[in-house]
Amino acid sequence: MQLRYSFRLHPTAGQRRSPARAFGCARVVWNDALRIRQDAHAVGLPFPKSADLSKSLITQAKKTPEREWLSGAPVGVLQQSLRDQDQAWRNFFDSIKGRRPGPKVEPPRFKSKRDNRQAARYTRSDRWSITDADRLRLPKVGDVKVTWSRRLPSEPSSVTVVKDPAGRYWASFVVETDPAADLLPETGADCGIDLGLTHFAITRGAGGSTRPCGP
Repeated sequence: MQLRYSFRLHPTAGQRRSPARAFGCARVVWNDALRIRQDAHAVGLPFPKSADLSKSLITQAKKTPEREWLSGAPVGVLQQSLRDQDQAWRNFFDSIKGRRPGPKVEPPRFKSKRDNRQAARYTRSDRWSITDADRLRLPKVGDVKVTWSRRLPSEPSSVTVVKDPAGRYWASFVVETDPAADLLPETGADCGIDLGLTHFAITRGAGGSTRPCGP
């Protein structure tokens, strides 16, 4: 089973410039790909594949004056933006064909630098790592301080750096985990869980007095 673990990042002022650049580059590649695919669909052309888009929108685009600044972001971040859009389209098509349960999924939309949430996913090809000092080492960023609330149960293949609406940074990992490993051990005795409640209800007794029912 896959689970997502998020931990607070504490980049320095200098370290924030590189993720901001990665956010912008990933967003531009996403929007360029979405525009090409929408235009192709409008005139009845085949749906462009990610491999072809990666060549034209990343490899070749870096050689042009208009997109040469894409070199400021790790290439894995840019390629992952295309893969994420592929998944968004699959979710949309599965939804309208009834192959995906739950509410209807909307088609991918264009992203804006004014969006409250900005994100970039770093893959293993970007050579990110968790250091012996428990810092997150990111390409073009360096070693970033992390507030770890728990250890990851397995080795993640990617990390998504997120900037939330409050301006805080997070590292989000998706890892494979064994559900059985998270079960509480059997003790052979009854046990209870304190949920932090002080009262379940208040009842009114004779004479208008009140008393709590519950713990």
